Amino acid sequence: MDFAILCIFRYIECMVKRYSIAASRSNLPTIVDPAEAGQEIELTRRGKAVAVVVSLREFARRRGERAPFADAYKRFLKTHALSEVGLDEAALTVARDVAVGRSVPL
Repeated sequence: MDFAILCIFRYIECMVKRYSIAASRSNLPTIVDPAEAGQEIELTRRGKAVAVVVSLREFARRRGERAPFADAYKRFLKTHALSEVGLDEAALTVARDVAVGRSVPL
């Protein structure tokens, strides 16, 4: 097989498949099977992408990549001084008196 044709087939194979939400209702197995195999499937509404179907394994991988904000912030503070980013400790203090709250009718 010619290398150019092989590249075209590979490109087509890797392209994100798109289905309208209306079409996806009747084609759910044809959407879930490739998603389960690792392919991303876009769902569209009026021609605009609104959602992506991915495998559970890919979803868990993506979800696990993010550290909670507090952990990421602590790691940032260990490697960067606040003065490097144009801040000082006073900029991070709360501007209002947190000891005094407002009365809320219950």
